[in-house]
Amino acid sequence: MADIKVPVFSESVSEGTLLAWHKKPGDAVKRGEVLAEIETDKVVLEVTALQDGVLVSTAKNEGDTVLSEEVLGVVGDAGSAPAPAATQEAVSGPIANEASAGGTAAQPDSAAAGTSAGNEATRRDDLSPAVRKVVVENGLNPAQIPATGPKGNITKADALGAVGQQAAPAQTAAEAPAQAVTPAAVIPAGARPEQRVPMTRIRQRISERLKDVQNTAALLTTFNEVNMQPAMDLRKKYQDQFVAKHGVKLGFMSLFVRAATEALKAFPVVNASVEGKDIIYHGFYDIGIAVASDRGLVVPILRDTDQMSLAGIEKAIGGYAQKAKSGKLTLEDMSGGTFSITNGGTFGSMMSTPIINAPQSAILGMHNIIERPIAQNGQVVIAPMMYIALSYDHRIIDGKEAVQFLVMIKNLLEDPARMLLEL
Repeated sequence: MADIKVPVFSESVSEGTLLAWHKKPGDAVKRGEVLAEIETDKVVLEVTALQDGVLVSTAKNEGDTVLSEEVLGVVGDAGSAPAPAATQEAVSGPIANEASAGGTAAQPDSAAAGTSAGNEATRRDDLSPAVRKVVVENGLNPAQIPATGPKGNITKADALGAVGQQAAPAQTAAEAPAQAVTPAAVIPAGARPEQRVPMTRIRQRISERLKDVQNTAALLTTFNEVNMQPAMDLRKKYQDQFVAKHGVKLGFMSLFVRAATEALKAFPVVNASVEGKDIIYHGFYDIGIAVASDRGLVVPILRDTDQMSLAGIEKAIGGYAQKAKSGKLTLEDMSGGTFSITNGGTFGSMMSTPIINAPQSAILGMHNIIERPIAQNGQVVIAPMMYIALSYDHRIIDGKEAVQFLVMIKNLLEDPARMLLEL
């Protein structure tokens, strides 16, 4: 026998939520196979089997709060498999008859629907014990429950949401006589569904951190614009050679990371952070790149960007994007950081005021590239322009430094040779 334990959390994480079981008692498991997923306020952790065998039992249900190194269940050898549980039909038959004798025979349709749902639930081997319990007790049909689980499975939250939707029409019908007496506002015809879903731990943490920043820092944003034509020409000229040599495409993000790194060197306070009544100046450049994932915004960190090549930056960003998409980002990937960059332009954002990622003191916002007329050498020309924004903590960064920082980024991107030659 071997206990299945919650992974050891980092110091900044106190607890997590059991997001999903991928096995149920009696299922065969292999060493290294994912048994369950745990969501913390930063990442989703996978719990894997330490040996071949059978999942003998589970001690926690989906949606339960779990602590570091807490036992989730037990894996044993094939001879330890639990006896098959009685089917729902066998269990519910006598109980249903007794309940009917006790006075519930006036609702035959509901009883039939509940039995049908129970039969369907027992036939579904992809339902966790917690979900199956909610489905059977509330007479739900699993086939009609929208699934939002990581593997397309029905989570406990999905099942509870379906219970709420099922109860809503009954409540409306019960209140109908009272509403008929009192004039009421006209209700639009047709279905008007609502669904109450608990925030994930990651979403809760994002909400808390963003609100804390607004309540603590003196946020201010300054804007500028960049003519992206020189950067686009550089990329077009060398793209094929770059891909052939490095196996990755040259994107704009690596150029922005390099430009931001040079600007941080010139304006150290933008790379600093506030701790109590002290300003901590960092002698290294760890830049966070905001990445959208199915579970919310995550910010993995590029370490020591002053020592990274453009190809190295592109490869690191691509690796983080894949890990975010598959939910494989670790706590170490997102810990630390002295400055951040977010690119709303990938979603079509024209302009925004990004919120800093505490305890950092500034964040650079990139936006979409739009061709528009500008004045150039006394002539009106059409150029691919991007608005850029720097949100910063005005408690330690003065407006002069913030504006000059953003102007330096603009100048480097409009003349990339200066950046590459470190001029």
